Amino acid sequence: MENLTTTMQGVPLNHYIYLSAIIFTIGVIGVLTRRNAIVIFMSVELMLNAVNLLLTAFSVHSNDPSGQVFVFFIMALAAAEVAVGLSIIVMVYRNTKSIDINVLNRLKW
Repeated sequence: MENLTTTMQGVPLNHYIYLSAIIFTIGVIGVLTRRNAIVIFMSVELMLNAVNLLLTAFSVHSNDPSGQVFVFFIMALAAAEVAVGLSIIVMVYRNTKSIDINVLNRLKW
């Protein structure tokens, strides 16, 4: 039987790191380049999921379940962020009739 510290179910730890880095980079590019508020929130969620994947991979790699517990708390935080973020987007849309973040200057006093 193979050692779990070198491979997890046949997939090396490096592959998880590369995949997580790619997903996180896509999320950062989405946050920096897009002007649509919903796409920005989706990019933030993509970055959180990349971190969750990496925490889970390292948790399995080190045989320590604390990383998976931390992922559970991050998922709860992400659900709360989505609820608050989408309600803010709805209110901004009601006031400006747009979800473009450049239009938010109209909300100033």
